[in-house]
Amino acid sequence: MKNTNIIIVGVGGQGILLTSKILGYMALDMGENVKVSEVHGMSQRGGSVITHVRIAQEVHSPLIDPGKADFVLSFEKLEALRAEYFLHEKGVLISNTQEILPMPVIMGNAAYPKDEPKGMETVLLDALDLAEKAGSGRAVNIVLLGVLSRYMEWPEEKWEAAIAACVPPKTLETNLRAFRAGRDA
Repeated sequence: MKNTNIIIVGVGGQGILLTSKILGYMALDMGENVKVSEVHGMSQRGGSVITHVRIAQEVHSPLIDPGKADFVLSFEKLEALRAEYFLHEKGVLISNTQEILPMPVIMGNAAYPKDEPKGMETVLLDALDLAEKAGSGRAVNIVLLGVLSRYMEWPEEKWEAAIAACVPPKTLETNLRAFRAGRDA
């Protein structure tokens, strides 16, 4: 596989860390070198969370420089706006359209931005709706992994095996339905 840099963003509780774990597991399973770096911030209070996933023959640093990401995978619209500067000129932004209001907006001290993400290639979808139809609104992350999988050269069965290895067995069928819904979106 060619060198691939993926930024994953969202707010605490959306499964950002699980998503990076699935990507890391799969990269290792495919014989790739991978480094994953997590920045939790105020994740336990619904704050921003970002992970960097670097896949390459040699990975010298776990962090992705601005303008060097191939993909930004965003679980929330404002987080997509905050992270799109990581994309290079041919990068792809994949984002859920869900808006989770940050505390300054809830308190009336700020307005939720009206801007739309403007990645060079942008895929916006209601991943929450697809996740709920798959059986759980908590599977937004897996829906978005399904979308990402269409851009990467790993076989679909490897994606599903990585999901199976990383999610609790009782949630596996729902997660696989969510993955397939994202892949088909």
